[in-house]
This record gives sequence, C-alpha cells and structure tokens, in this order.
Amino acid sequence: RQYQRRVHGEKVCNELVSGAKKHKLRVKGPVRFPTKTLRITTRKSPCGEGTNTWDRYQMRIHKRLIDLHSPSETVKQITSINIEPGVEVEVTVADV
Repeated sequence: RQYQRRVHGEKVCNELVSGAKKHKLRVKGPVRFPTKTLRITTRKSPCGEGTNTWDRYQMRIHKRLIDLHSPSETVKQITSINIEPGVEVEVTVADV
C-alpha cells in the first residue's frame, strides 16, 4: 500500500515537470527529501488486563521539491492538474 502512494507522488511530480517543459520553463527537480516515518504503538486490550499485546501503526511521508522559474500565472496553469487522493501539493511563490 505504501508503494502505491509513492507511485502517486511520483506521477504528480512527472506531470508537473512535463507541464513545465511544455511551456519551455527552466525546471530543477524533483529533489527527494528524506522520508519521515511517524510511528504509534498502542495496547490492543482496552482495559489493560490480559496478555501484553500491541498494535503498531506507521505513516510515511515522502516529500519532493520542484523549482520552477516562471511567472505566477504560468505556475497556476501547470498546477491545475488532477491530483490523486492522499497526495498534497504546496505551491510557494518566492519574490526574487
């Protein structure tokens, strides 16, 4: 299941990069950041009695950075793609 989510993230990155290249923009990336793993361990028994059995859950967060050098109107056109559920895209505009 984690592999499917990673494929969705890679698919969105590839669509963004290909859209930027269609507009003939200067693109850097995608740059992969380290995977953040969030872990939670809980007891199975609600009352606390009985054998000590535990459930372990984890969520992995994969981040990518794509640097586009273009006007903000063009970035809005590129980022107006269909994004799979479970994948978040954050756009930051830097005034340079």
